[in-house]
Amino acid sequence: MRLLIMGPQGVGKGTQAALLSKHFDIPAISTGDIFRYNIKNGTELGKQVQAYTDKGELVPDALTNSIVKDRLAKDDAKNGWILDGYPRNVAQVHALDAMLEELGMPLDSVVALEAERSVLMQRMQKRAEQEGRADDTPEAIEKRLATYEQETAPLLDVYESRGQLVVVNGVGDVDDISARMIQQLN
Repeated sequence: MRLLIMGPQGVGKGTQAALLSKHFDIPAISTGDIFRYNIKNGTELGKQVQAYTDKGELVPDALTNSIVKDRLAKDDAKNGWILDGYPRNVAQVHALDAMLEELGMPLDSVVALEAERSVLMQRMQKRAEQEGRADDTPEAIEKRLATYEQETAPLLDVYESRGQLVVVNGVGDVDDISARMIQQLN
């Protein structure tokens, strides 16, 4: 199974991607995790990424597309994957379409997790306190949510028109949310 998991920051994409990964025995691939790993380890990629994330900005498409394509071509992704945090805009949708065609990997479904903005703000503020993430300041959170609403939320219409969209309420017990997703995907 090849899935995208989409939704605003703080909706639980990473948590749900990990649960779906275990259920379907496929890797969960988070562009954010790849970026954070490289930042933590002081790699050249990490330095490039940090220059953007510290300002609450998204990493440029060309850099992100290259990282995603490289990751999807790895052996563990041959039988399926869950992409979390990509695509974020129309240009990335087209880039992903081209990648998947080149790799011979059709996309099966797109899961869209939804939650009210107040819930998202509370979750991200709590995450910032627990994990000490420098990119979770109130200003950066607001900027990322606004960017999601302007650039990424409209992509759901693209996937809905293709008959690939599954919308799931991202509020409630983590296992209940996961069960609802799996039921809708089956």
